[in-house]
Amino acid sequence: MIEVGILNINSYGGIGLATLIEAHPRLKLAAVAGHSSAGKTMRQIFPFWDGPDLRVLESLPPLDLVFSALPHVAAAEALAPLVRDGARAVDLSADFRLPDADIYAEWYGHEHPAPDLLPGAVYGLTETARLQIYPAMLVANPGCYPTAAGLGLAPLLTAGLVDADAGVIVDAKSGVSGAGRALKTESLFSEVDESVSAYGLKGHRHLPEIEQIAATLQRGGPPPITFVPHLIPMTRGILATIYVKPAERLSAAALLRLYQDYYGTSPCVRVAETSPATKWTIHTNLCVIHPTVDKRTGRLVIVSCIDNLVKGAAGQAIQNANLMLGLPEETGLPLRGNWP
Repeated sequence: MIEVGILNINSYGGIGLATLIEAHPRLKLAAVAGHSSAGKTMRQIFPFWDGPDLRVLESLPPLDLVFSALPHVAAAEALAPLVRDGARAVDLSADFRLPDADIYAEWYGHEHPAPDLLPGAVYGLTETARLQIYPAMLVANPGCYPTAAGLGLAPLLTAGLVDADAGVIVDAKSGVSGAGRALKTESLFSEVDESVSAYGLKGHRHLPEIEQIAATLQRGGPPPITFVPHLIPMTRGILATIYVKPAERLSAAALLRLYQDYYGTSPCVRVAETSPATKWTIHTNLCVIHPTVDKRTGRLVIVSCIDNLVKGAAGQAIQNANLMLGLPEETGLPLRGNWP
């Protein structure tokens, strides 16, 4: 068994990681940390928890692998000494997703706490970076929106089939859990219920991640990207609808084959012949993608669906850890949806 620890067990990401680790055949949850709940036990914080009733620590002891579910800045501050001492880590925050410290400061309004670790960090959009993740000491888990958008675009970008001049539009909708557990007025029930709203119109922090994915995968230069996120009145799930002008005209059948071939060996991605719903992926590490063609305009429409707390956070973190540890990437991960 491989002993692992979690920083910030109090968060949705933290308890999500704990739940997946407890069901994992090769990982053992050895320690958890959380500043606001230090000294309490897991069951005192989460009465539904049926795993080991660990006492929450202020910091983690030396372990084989550390997961951080801390927010940005705090994550880098806590992980830096552990990684420098030789620990392997998967970070769910934004701290190591952008390799340029200046771009990080621009989008997150804070100087990077550990810029010396940026060159060695691997951006862990699993299906596009397996060979880089395997030997990595530090993996930056992608954001939930970039995961849905990046996986939806990856086959087209890799094949050079996105018209780089026309640009890409990513229209994405997320459940409220994407905002985390912190108290925010815009996340209150009375604000969210019976309402849908767009936000981040002046630039969302996940946009540079999506642009980075496109720059890494697109041959001949990335396309400009317009990204508009929306908040919808449900707990979890992301549905991203992506509009692309292709570099060459494609039939619906050819587009479907392209996606089926690209993800043919990816256990956590399903290519569907009909448009997915968020219930298809809830509580799973699946990304379900439906690619189609608007026959009237020739524009491609790609619908990508994930659970933001699993494939968009804790599940992909476990998937990346599996690769780092030399295990099949799907080990211990839920891949069967519950319907309805």
